[in-house]
Amino acid sequence: MIAQQQPQYQTGPIVIKQLKDNVYLAQGGPAPAANSGVIIGNKGVIVVDTKGGADAGKEMLAAIGKLTAKPVTHVILTHSDGDHVNGLAAFPKGITIIAHENNKKEQEAALARGGRGAPPADSLPTQTLNKARENLTIDGVSFTLLHWDHAHTNGDLVVYLPNQKVAFTGDLVATVIPYMLIHLEKNGSYQGWVEAAKGMIALNADTYVTGHGDLQTKADIQKRMTESAQRYAKIKELIAQKKSISEIRQALGEPEPPAPAAGQRGGIPTFTQTTYEELTRKQ
Repeated sequence: MIAQQQPQYQTGPIVIKQLKDNVYLAQGGPAPAANSGVIIGNKGVIVVDTKGGADAGKEMLAAIGKLTAKPVTHVILTHSDGDHVNGLAAFPKGITIIAHENNKKEQEAALARGGRGAPPADSLPTQTLNKARENLTIDGVSFTLLHWDHAHTNGDLVVYLPNQKVAFTGDLVATVIPYMLIHLEKNGSYQGWVEAAKGMIALNADTYVTGHGDLQTKADIQKRMTESAQRYAKIKELIAQKKSISEIRQALGEPEPPAPAAGQRGGIPTFTQTTYEELTRKQ
């Protein structure tokens, strides 16, 4: 069976790839190198996610400058993880930063805690959304922003361009890991993720830009949903048999996670770990 290893992020110089006439994918940059979107409007540029720090943000802006002389005027954030948000430290001040209201709350909580991963204090969202679906026209470009509660986080947005049939999923889909990543500490959940996956498949999209990794199709997301449901059911069955997390990992062919080095945080929790915690917590 597939063991969920730690993700192998794409790093290196930022590479811009054209998806549609005015829609681009920006891959690479300093680790963990989240994917970003670049949409050129009538007078400016709309960016989807800004990568993970000031240096990556500067590199991102330089790459955009090679595409167009138009300024970045808007940023849309798919969720609150630092590798998608913290590049804002290098972005121009005064731009419009759009996010779900729960995303902003998660960033504010990270700021209050301080330390690693805290977002730039002067670059929090300036426009928040709180509906399941919002249609916006930004600089002549039509956007549909979609939210499902308690999925990867509780502040996810899927950024859908209906005219270009492109959807930016954020980390609701990341091909650098075989299953999905659920942030329980941000009120994410497996069932919420399933609803989000169904909603993404229902879109009239032919290209899905993942949070990390390769482009996907409807069939790819359906396959991920099916395989994850099978694994979820197996974990649930093993929990019902009173198996420990170590016994469940062994049954699934998943290695024990390495102990973190002194002073370091542990690695990203696997789907097995978060499913175990979610189901045992409910019990």
